[in-house]
Amino acid sequence: MESKQQHAIIVGIQLQQDDNFAYSMEELRNLADACGIAVVGELSQKASRINPSQYLGTGKIQELSVLLEQHDAPIVIFNDELSPSQLRNLESALDRQVIDRTILILNIFAERAKTRESQLQVEVAELQYMLPRLTGLRESLGRQGGGAGLKNRGAGETKLELDRRRIEERITVLQTELLQQVARRQIQRKQRHKNEVPVVCFVGYTNTGKSSLMNAMVEAYHPGSGKQVLAKDMLFATLETSVRSIELPDHKTFLLTDTVGFVSQLPHHLVKAFRSTLEEVTEADLLIHVVDISDPQHEQHIAVTQETLLALGADQIPTQFAYNKTDLTDLPYPLVEDGNVYLSAKRAKGLEELTGLIRSHVFTDYIQCEILVPFDRGAVVSYFNEHAHVQAVSYEETGTRLTLECRIADYERFRDDFTPLQ
Repeated sequence: MESKQQHAIIVGIQLQQDDNFAYSMEELRNLADACGIAVVGELSQKASRINPSQYLGTGKIQELSVLLEQHDAPIVIFNDELSPSQLRNLESALDRQVIDRTILILNIFAERAKTRESQLQVEVAELQYMLPRLTGLRESLGRQGGGAGLKNRGAGETKLELDRRRIEERITVLQTELLQQVARRQIQRKQRHKNEVPVVCFVGYTNTGKSSLMNAMVEAYHPGSGKQVLAKDMLFATLETSVRSIELPDHKTFLLTDTVGFVSQLPHHLVKAFRSTLEEVTEADLLIHVVDISDPQHEQHIAVTQETLLALGADQIPTQFAYNKTDLTDLPYPLVEDGNVYLSAKRAKGLEELTGLIRSHVFTDYIQCEILVPFDRGAVVSYFNEHAHVQAVSYEETGTRLTLECRIADYERFRDDFTPLQ
């Protein structure tokens, strides 16, 4: 799609009991804007069902034609995924480029994808979207070729079969490469589990500030490390899962994961394609649901994210809310209330409160103790200095006395190398 500030009309159908219609149309405007398309008009229709052949009723099609002429708009964008026949019939009736919500989102993803894996995932999703739409074009292509029926297939249909075969072969090649990428990540995940490092995952609607919050955390605990991730004020700035290790001053460590943002009616092609990336979410110890509290639609954003987590099978993982961009509201911050934190990633305020929230959930396997380590077990003292929070050290006749907080697993591991004092 060549989309440098072209003009478009957006079209949607409000079905009965659809309370989020106005919001989804506003979101469609934002998606178009992210593609560089200026929305110059809008048409909507209340209906009990979507017209299976043309999406809209005949009267509305005529109304849309007039609207397109008035605004001299070459593109019309529909708020739902169009079937192959709807796409063909609409292009024929309107003589305009017809785009649906799915291809709009796919286009944004294609532009944003930077890593090899996300590029593979987007291309698979695009090809899977195209495949049934080739089937929908069979009749018109057959007629163009001058033949119909099984005995005398037209040149257009023959070409279609070749196109379909090429697409299916391409999907197979891409999925094979994706499996290799997924296998690599699974090895990394197994290593993390082996090291028993807890995983905390940022989830939420697109453009709520997840990447900015991750950068603020990295800068707070590892200043000058240069490990920031891309953070931009736009939809789907992040398509790659980024993982950063956060080591706290008391030597407790957790992995922080930044994920692709969610959006309502996220095309199933994309959910399917990005499932391997989103597996990071399903294996987290804690989810931090990042919400842009300054956005009037944040309640809908929360609902969309929760629906997506349910679809991924991640709805049972402990989840806490981080209400970001509180500096753009009149709400007090930083503040912890009902186990949720109000903060501002941009101003780096509320990070200690967020860290406290994370601590209380993922560091439950720690023990406070006092031990006496014999002098000939110096390696044990060194280990605890590096991997535990040593609060006091003193030297006695028979060894080194440590007051510390450490993991229960480490306490049990070295149980034979020290004497417990309490």
